[in-house]
Amino acid sequence: MRTEDFNYSLPPELIAQQPASQRDASRLLVLDRATRKRLHTHFPALLDFLQTGDLLVLNNSKVIPARLRAAKSGTRGAVEILLVDEVAKNNWWVMLKPGKRAGPGTKLHLIDRSGHQTIISAEVQEKSSEGHYRLVFDGTPEIASALDDLGEVPLPPYIQRPDGTTDQDLQRYQTIYAGPRGSVAAPTAGLHFTPALLVKIRSAGVKTTEVTLHVGFGTFAPVKVENVEEHRMHAEHFEITEETADIVNATKAAGRRVIGIGTTSLRVLESAVDQSGKLRPGSGRTSIFIYPPYRFWIVDALLTNFHLPESTLLMLASAFATPESTKGRELILETYAEAVRERYRFFSYGDAMLIL
Repeated sequence: MRTEDFNYSLPPELIAQQPASQRDASRLLVLDRATRKRLHTHFPALLDFLQTGDLLVLNNSKVIPARLRAAKSGTRGAVEILLVDEVAKNNWWVMLKPGKRAGPGTKLHLIDRSGHQTIISAEVQEKSSEGHYRLVFDGTPEIASALDDLGEVPLPPYIQRPDGTTDQDLQRYQTIYAGPRGSVAAPTAGLHFTPALLVKIRSAGVKTTEVTLHVGFGTFAPVKVENVEEHRMHAEHFEITEETADIVNATKAAGRRVIGIGTTSLRVLESAVDQSGKLRPGSGRTSIFIYPPYRFWIVDALLTNFHLPESTLLMLASAFATPESTKGRELILETYAEAVRERYRFFSYGDAMLIL
């Protein structure tokens, strides 16, 4: 399939710049794959579409303050560092802005939130074919432990913050069940949940369990190739506990639904299926790229936000809309067109869609 087949137009005013004042104030578009019918409601009504015995699978990864400020040694030029993937302690692949003249040996001095230079520095070791830079940090036992003091929330570039991230972003760009630290972007479908709604869901006999996928550049990297099949995903770390594998397999065996809360949860589950169709516990790295046509082994329903044009996430949603077929692209783009007409908010801080 062609990448341009997954393009669509979106009025700029529908790109959500601010989080909903209340997490359950988001709207919810429900798409029934069997009938192709769509229903418009609000997020608390999610409970109306769940059944006793259903299982929600949540990605519990926590966003780290992965955006750092620095000054280049010598020129004092300002540089923005976005941590992408940890190689080892104090050794990271990053994105640099600007990075054209940051060759091996370039030294960067980190700046704190008050604009003062710190004792922490980083040196460029190499540049990858994808345009990423490997930095080795010095002046701290572990840069990961200094992020809370130095780093900023790595909001997507389409969210405009000329003066930097706000206190609301610090709180809102994180799921309420976030635990293990490691993501550089939020698993945004989970941002809609409140503690009260989760209590109601569990009280209704719907189970929940958690997986971990540390969201990295692979999830939101643009597709730059003409043919979808040629795109290669960056690998991301995941973990599935034995308890989670057991509850997922028991749910499937009982004929109940496994509902992925976000594309990241779905990708974890579909990455760890054995030849018999059962979920395996364990940890590792996944570079799974799901696009039409695709057979889904574990996930029966998907809660997700509205995604960027020509993105891997839009391709995944298209594959899920009509499994083992290429017709899901049309159904998803029709649904997106209706969401535009109904003035839904798009992308990370936007509204949600439930695909049944």
